[in-house]
Amino acid sequence: MFRTNTCGELRISDVNRQVTLAGWVQRSRKMGGMTFVDLRDRYGITQLVFNEEVNAELCDRANRLGREFVIRIKGLVNERFSKNANMPTGDIEIIVSELNILNTALTPPFTIEDNTDGGDDIRMKYRYLDLRRPAVRRNLELRHKMTIAVRRYLDEQGFIEVETPVLVGSTPEGARDFVVPSRMNPGQFYALPQSPQTLKQLLMVSGFDRYFQIAKCFRDEDLRADRQPEFTQIDCEMSFVEQDDIINLFEGMTKFLFKEIRGIELTEPFLRMSWADAMKYYGSDKPDMRFGMTFVELMDALKGHGFPVFDQAAYIGGICAEGAAHYTRKQLDALTEFVKRPQIGAKGLVYARVEADGTVKSSVDKFYNQETLQRLRARFGANPGDLILILSGDDAMKTRKQLSELRLEMGNQLGLRDKNRFACLWVVDFPMFEWSDTENRLMAMHHPFTHPKDEDIALLDTHPAAVRADAYDMVVNGVEVGGGSIRIHDPKLQAKMFEILGFTPEKAQQQFGFLMNAFKYGAPPHGGLAYGLDRWVSLFAGLDSIRDCIAFPKNNSGRDVMLDAPSELDLSQLDELNLVVKVKE
Repeated sequence: MFRTNTCGELRISDVNRQVTLAGWVQRSRKMGGMTFVDLRDRYGITQLVFNEEVNAELCDRANRLGREFVIRIKGLVNERFSKNANMPTGDIEIIVSELNILNTALTPPFTIEDNTDGGDDIRMKYRYLDLRRPAVRRNLELRHKMTIAVRRYLDEQGFIEVETPVLVGSTPEGARDFVVPSRMNPGQFYALPQSPQTLKQLLMVSGFDRYFQIAKCFRDEDLRADRQPEFTQIDCEMSFVEQDDIINLFEGMTKFLFKEIRGIELTEPFLRMSWADAMKYYGSDKPDMRFGMTFVELMDALKGHGFPVFDQAAYIGGICAEGAAHYTRKQLDALTEFVKRPQIGAKGLVYARVEADGTVKSSVDKFYNQETLQRLRARFGANPGDLILILSGDDAMKTRKQLSELRLEMGNQLGLRDKNRFACLWVVDFPMFEWSDTENRLMAMHHPFTHPKDEDIALLDTHPAAVRADAYDMVVNGVEVGGGSIRIHDPKLQAKMFEILGFTPEKAQQQFGFLMNAFKYGAPPHGGLAYGLDRWVSLFAGLDSIRDCIAFPKNNSGRDVMLDAPSELDLSQLDELNLVVKVKE
């Protein structure tokens, strides 16, 4: 065995112990006849000491050590004269008696430190070096700790872990599939699973009443901070349950994880909010509940006063930023430019300040007298020192989403989105369908197997767009960390759902016949939920991107710059697969 100790475990109580350590050279410093080397391993950093007067040859060898050299040393633990309060091992050092260089190293392209000088691109190219940084390592250790806690909780709740296939059939709904050509079946393709949805439903038919899996999932989507082409779900399914059973069990799991991972005890039931209210008051189906600024609709208050922008609007709404009346004209202009950015798309911004004496000064004073502005103030319950921000538009839903972006930006600017505060929310009663202009038809908002609310089933024949789903999402700090639904278990209702979604009976049988046939043999009522493991880890670690808690992530173009993937195949490989590649120009 190479070593008997780790760099992070030694303390003052170990003084005068002989130890063996192995790891990487973090840095070295020569001070007169002394050389100091910081040795790093997965567990921490310890200072090594080489004394020229005691052993000149050993000290000379230490002087030739480069950054990231791999070494093994033996030595005596000594109390450090000049203590370093920033290091857990800062009150001891090792007086080295033996040095073995196990491997040399090129100078790394960036510093292996928490505050590195490497940019994202270079760190992704040399990810194996980036993973040596304590900050990144801690993210993976947190991920490990979470998976252990998840398995323990679900095991105690009677769940059984079952692996499902990674090579499956392609599904026409949802995101684009990644496809894999089959050599043994020329011209045919597997798909990588977007989730184990139909497979876990089949497990319910099979009698496994409580299934879970920490499952790899794949979606060919445009990327952003909380998305990767491949990601990991805590995937769960239960039989003989209703919506409240699932929500209560996984709310318990959430509280368990907060206590186990962050040491936070959540005792109150989580807030539940309908999708309709989330959109009405926050303009988002994943509202950040750490702060207020709920929307106030203002059509009756501001329409018909001669201001053309409002008079012609289909929606007028605003938020009240407490204590922000001090914003300068420059800051307000910056907010206007923010909402006019192409990705947000608003045409402008109207503001109103509540002055210290209670009067209201707005950017549209020309059109509104003080009496009207005071009524506006009363609608928000605004106090002196508050700032009211108003957007309007031709499309109510679109304008609410723009106002949601403004709300989040104000939350950031006013310091209301503290990463160490957590607000958990269940969003329920999602619409069953959403209209697709591209497909010119109704699409399933979640997936085709979601059960409609019992009281809305009759609307499937008369007004399907009004049907609500037995679906629910868990939202934490404005991030959707998971969601699920009660599933359809009645073959006739499932066939009706496929009909509304535009499937012919033949197409439905071709795509999902295996599931519909299975239901004929006695499918129990069932439902489930999938939590995003990557998103949970990033939340608990206070990260801005899930990429930083994945060992080998892709960049924003979906490329692995370390492995240079995706890449072209050799002609011989294409021949084996009976494929010819022709890229469209």
